Amino acid sequence: MENELREKTAERMQAAADALKREFGSVRTGRASLALLDDIAVDYYGTPTPLKQLASMSTPDSRSILIQPWDPKAIPLVEKAVLKSDLGLTPVNDGKSIRINIPPLTEERRVQLVKVVKKKAEESRVAVRNIRRDINEELKKSEHDKKISEDDLKKALDEMQKTTDSFIKKIDELLAHKEKEIMEV
Repeated sequence: MENELREKTAERMQAAADALKREFGSVRTGRASLALLDDIAVDYYGTPTPLKQLASMSTPDSRSILIQPWDPKAIPLVEKAVLKSDLGLTPVNDGKSIRINIPPLTEERRVQLVKVVKKKAEESRVAVRNIRRDINEELKKSEHDKKISEDDLKKALDEMQKTTDSFIKKIDELLAHKEKEIMEV
């Protein structure tokens, strides 16, 4: 039972760390990244469709993204979706494709972005701690129901704390890396 709980805990905490990694990918750093466009949905024939299902995307250089919709009729729809997104990017339509130039970030914007990523990291830490709390309650209930001994409970709680600490450390490392990336000029 303890191994099952340990695995379940690690899986759930890893999912929280992976979600943070994906969220960090969508935070602009002044460098072109296709992950910026992951959350953009295009209203294609009345259906919100992920941009990556409508077009091929590439980064021809470090400051631009090229979007080439497979259906030429989708070009204005893609352009509208990019403008509506909260990324603050301006698409340039040449009739066949859409180019998005990524402007360099100002110092003020960099500081704002660092605050955003710190907030996201704290939300992930809270999620990891909530997972630990849920598992600890499960363990205490097992001990109360006499399924495990008091010594096993203490050992399992210590194990959960170590697992939690390792995932919090992983989140802190992701945050430090993203902060460095944002502040890089």
